[in-house]
Amino acid sequence: MPIYVYETIPARAGEKPAYYEIPQRMADEPLATHPQTGERIRRVILGGFGVLSSIGRKGSTGRKSNGCGPGYCCG
Repeated sequence: MPIYVYETIPARAGEKPAYYEIPQRMADEPLATHPQTGERIRRVILGGFGVLSSIGRKGSTGRKSNGCGPGYCCG
């Protein structure tokens, strides 16, 4: 079962949110309140991590890629 990250919705400006990891089925709707505390929460969308490789791919040039391309920050 996947684990999703949720944060509390601050009631006042400048208040820092608390973060929770909550296991849920992928088919479940995002939670609006914490199941144990009743606090208002929202799901945090996190970036993923992927690895691309051209090794053994038909038509590969054999060159190594630094991962730069559309959608990547190559600073």
